[in-house]
Amino acid sequence: MNFLHIPFLKKISIESSVESASKLIDATTIQPHNIDCINWPAEYPDKPVVQFKFVRIKDGLLIKYYVKEDYTRATYSIDNQAVYKDSCVELFIDPSGDGTYYNFEFNALGTLLLGFGANRHDRELAPPEITHTVKRGSSLGTIPFDSLPDKSPWQLTVMIPFSAFWHHSILSVEGQQVRGNLQKCGDDLPLPHYLTWNPIPTPNPDYHRPEYFGIIDFPNVEMEI
Repeated sequence: MNFLHIPFLKKISIESSVESASKLIDATTIQPHNIDCINWPAEYPDKPVVQFKFVRIKDGLLIKYYVKEDYTRATYSIDNQAVYKDSCVELFIDPSGDGTYYNFEFNALGTLLLGFGANRHDRELAPPEITHTVKRGSSLGTIPFDSLPDKSPWQLTVMIPFSAFWHHSILSVEGQQVRGNLQKCGDDLPLPHYLTWNPIPTPNPDYHRPEYFGIIDFPNVEMEI
């Protein structure tokens, strides 16, 4: 089981702009983590380069994804559409330890699919007043496009307020360990791929397996710029 130790970046809050937060996290000495586990190599051997930086901020979580893939696709522009069919990066997280989890799925433009439940079945999608609170900034802009054979890297910064965990009353995760996973996929890409941070030993791609979540640790450690 993999472990992440997430530092606290005091200089950023959910009120900060995505642009300033993105520049600030790049200016830190935080080392990126890899999403590089190919769980189903026989059928899906494609392995784009995917990394992320993950910090806790005053009133939420901040993740910046760095992606380089053979094809990039971003056709969905409305939240809670099927963004996993596009070039997609994800965070699945159980913030309370009660067996339920949230799936934050973002295509390369930052379009968000946000669901909640205990397993892949009967998931509840977040209402617009919740999804709109999640800030996103993509290096590719906001205009949808179809698959392009462009190996230029792209980046996505997301800022998730604790209020986005709308089925829980979470004010802080300081000093806590929670379970979760981070993934990269692209169901409708010319070369579909399914990469994870923590391994998922299932016969077929299935990210909705909380029993295979890793540990995400939020110690009281402040990161200095």
